[in-house]
Amino acid sequence: MPSLPSSMIAIAISTPGGPEVLVPEQRPLPPFGDTEILIKVAAAGVNRPDVFQRAGAYPPPKGASDLPGLEVAGEVAAIGAAVTRWKVGDKVCALTPGGGYAQYVRTDATHTLPIPEGLDAIHAAALPETFFTVWHNVFQRGGLRSGETLLVHGGSSGIGTTAIMLGKAFGATVIVTAGSREKCEACLKLGADAAIDYKAGDWTSGVREATGGHGPNVILDMVGGPYITRNYDVAAIDGRIVSIAFLEGSKVEIDFTRLMTKRLTHTGSTLRPQTVEAKAAIARDLEEKVWPLLTSGHCRPLIHDTFPLAKASQAHALMETSSHIGKIVLTV
Repeated sequence: MPSLPSSMIAIAISTPGGPEVLVPEQRPLPPFGDTEILIKVAAAGVNRPDVFQRAGAYPPPKGASDLPGLEVAGEVAAIGAAVTRWKVGDKVCALTPGGGYAQYVRTDATHTLPIPEGLDAIHAAALPETFFTVWHNVFQRGGLRSGETLLVHGGSSGIGTTAIMLGKAFGATVIVTAGSREKCEACLKLGADAAIDYKAGDWTSGVREATGGHGPNVILDMVGGPYITRNYDVAAIDGRIVSIAFLEGSKVEIDFTRLMTKRLTHTGSTLRPQTVEAKAAIARDLEEKVWPLLTSGHCRPLIHDTFPLAKASQAHALMETSSHIGKIVLTV
């Protein structure tokens, strides 16, 4: 096994606050257990949970790194004693429990996947957090089936662009809401069947028109707040609504009559606190059903911009403008 350095550069959160609190610092390499691997990071995805953690609103689970960063791509640098699938030098991407904004990160071996053929490390680093999230929430929890209609709020985000690609790949009609004509056009170019600029008027009327009045079968919502009631209004009979974030608030007053009369299911999840076994099951599903689409070129993550690791604060500042279309990635 190649010798490893004793320390690494990582991006730490000096104190809860704005993007400027992200600072490079020297850290020892993270220790890893028997079922874990150590990855030499080539690129790390930037996600909303990282922003929330930096602001002090999303503390890491017990035992997880205090560093931000939930997805990486790179090569295996070391393996735990019980790891059999991976070997040093393998090119991989992985979901991490935190710590991705660094030169090295540890993660469970079962949360690790091969970099799909034809993808570089930057595109591979944009896969784990978003593809795990979309697969689990749209397909496993929302039960989206071929021939159904999926409504995605925030269609131009990393999650949104992934949901468009996967929804279309598995035979669904996809409608999105987004905050500008440019974003709507980008979603249509990715394959969305309809894109509604929510800043130009009431998006509910656009959804009704796009679905011929029937409504979407599955709604992926990361907005919350007033959207919750409107989701109930537009959803199809037996519709499934999946909440994954609450950018406009998690507390609303709501009349549940629609839930009863339409026989709606409203569910939701967060990815990071789930068990090792639950995330491993998602990884197995992705490798079997989605990785072939990436290898064939049928799906490809959309990258908005990249920043060197040391400029993570600039990446966060960009994300907070919500002007990006697709993913933001750090290069190491």
